[in-house]
Amino acid sequence: MTRVERPAKSPLWASMAVYNFRLYFVGGLISNTGTWAFRTAQAWLVLTHLTNNSASALGIVTGLQFLPLVFLAPMAGALADRFRKRRILLITQFTNAALNAVLAALTLAGIVQLWQVFLLAFLQGCVDSFDNPTRQAFASEMVGPELLPNAVGLNSASFNGARLMGPALAGLGIAAFGEGPVFVLNALSYLAVAWAVFAMRESELFLSPRRATVKGAVREGIRYIRTRRDIMLILVIVFMLGTFGMNFQLTNALMATAVFHQGAEAYGLLGSIMAIGSMTAALRSARRRQPSLRIIMMGLAGFAAVVTALALSPNYLTYALLLIPTGFAALTVMTTANARVQLSADPQMRGRVMALYGVVFMGGTPLGAPLIGWVGDVWGPRWTLLIGAIAVGLTFLAVMLWYVLDKRADAEVTGELDTVPDQA
Repeated sequence: MTRVERPAKSPLWASMAVYNFRLYFVGGLISNTGTWAFRTAQAWLVLTHLTNNSASALGIVTGLQFLPLVFLAPMAGALADRFRKRRILLITQFTNAALNAVLAALTLAGIVQLWQVFLLAFLQGCVDSFDNPTRQAFASEMVGPELLPNAVGLNSASFNGARLMGPALAGLGIAAFGEGPVFVLNALSYLAVAWAVFAMRESELFLSPRRATVKGAVREGIRYIRTRRDIMLILVIVFMLGTFGMNFQLTNALMATAVFHQGAEAYGLLGSIMAIGSMTAALRSARRRQPSLRIIMMGLAGFAAVVTALALSPNYLTYALLLIPTGFAALTVMTTANARVQLSADPQMRGRVMALYGVVFMGGTPLGAPLIGWVGDVWGPRWTLLIGAIAVGLTFLAVMLWYVLDKRADAEVTGELDTVPDQA
């Protein structure tokens, strides 16, 4: 059992009463700041130093980072259900630190080439294929099922709080010192999560039952999800959002450089501004007791509407301000869907379910990012946003039409569309 050392001051911070989660939250905030700084510096390096504002090249980099998820994440989820998640996380943190150190060394030496960025992006994607599902499933082991929605929301707040700082720090760092030092800091930031995981009290973890072997685990996980219409519906939603809507690493870079003709500082600021809305949504989600399907649908509709306005922005200031509600809508869908899937999955299947969830949500990026990059080169940067808005809008309409026409729809899937969502 987890020992709660002090009462939480409010429902928003309930999980912070758990010692292990506090460690993880601090380490994650440091590491996430490095990750967002890295993403900003990587995009800037590709667009301004290794290519002449090539949207396709940046799309390929983004796609390579997520391509391994399609092939490795199901097995990674099976490993997360078989072995101690802490050990897996320690391995992934040190490996990612080493890969980022290599990119930093190449950049500082002035010999970095585009193919090297491609290769390192792919290798980091391989590591993240094991890291992501393990992290997702580990949340429940830190706080237990009762606090899981709160923990998911706070983890998202950490990720997006870092997004407030990371891109802005990267923009300043690039302008002052170049991309190399930013990559060095990101490599060091992985050690913060490694420290947090190593320092945890294992006796206070809610350890999930472990599968005896890995053999047959992937097929078992797929069969399990196919029997769960509620999970399948959410997977369709997050696939469309992740594949066509969540390409802001690419779209923000294109809009800042090619449309509004801004420098590194202004580009980095866009990520931080978007994080204002994202972090607000994450904190709001942390206060909800039940992640409802209705909230997911409201966020989906809001995202399609505001991204359409984003694509039509007449100037940099309007674009920047519209990123706030964009971030809010996107994170509302993501945090609610994540918590809903975790809570509804059987504990012994959670690692595999979250791995397949990651495949669906991020595994579409190898398809979506190069496609969006090609659209940017052929039709112009604004269409990279409009394509996402159209795809997400059609998804919303399709789910609503299915709900209206399919009277035999399982109440477990559709019932919450008729209920009032919890108020934060």
